[in-house]
Amino acid sequence: MTEDRKMLEPMATVVSVVLRLMLALVTAGLVLSVVRGSWGDVVVCIADESTTSSVSPGGFAAESGAQVDSIPRYCAESPDAYLRLVNELGELPSTLLLISSLFLLHRLLQGAAREGVYTAETASRLRLLGWWLLVGSLVVEIVEANARAAVLAALAKSADFSAGTWLDLWTFPYLAVLTGLGLLTFARITHAGASMREDLEGVV
Repeated sequence: MTEDRKMLEPMATVVSVVLRLMLALVTAGLVLSVVRGSWGDVVVCIADESTTSSVSPGGFAAESGAQVDSIPRYCAESPDAYLRLVNELGELPSTLLLISSLFLLHRLLQGAAREGVYTAETASRLRLLGWWLLVGSLVVEIVEANARAAVLAALAKSADFSAGTWLDLWTFPYLAVLTGLGLLTFARITHAGASMREDLEGVV
């Protein structure tokens, strides 16, 4: 398995270091929140990019032939527990998806280095990571868009918590979905390679 381990570098080392670093930062943030006796952002803000004004804000001068638009940004200086919770739901899921995906990738690389690249186990772990990214990215974007819509509805009189507001704040996660589909394809290729390897070993 030495050759398989060499093929996985430097990716395996980089993923391992980044995963440990992110876990350390998250742990430090949790400890700091406990020591400080509070959680969430002190100030909750959100920009309504679906609404613009042609009134030029002071201090921003445009070149000839260009114009400056104003995008309203609403902030709650003393947010209550509900606003802080909803605001966290608009940011935390992406971080959790990133850390969990790194963990699955780390598990995939460690298993491939230990058992071999073209094995049924590696194909299974690759398939799991692909589905996790594909479904997880869609769920995360839906949750975060709903959370942002709720924050905007709570802070802006011109906005309400509706499907229209949600659609304005929702972005399809193209890159994550395409990456997940690509991983599922490579999982099938790896599984086919593992089957061919087993057949060749049986012939020998």
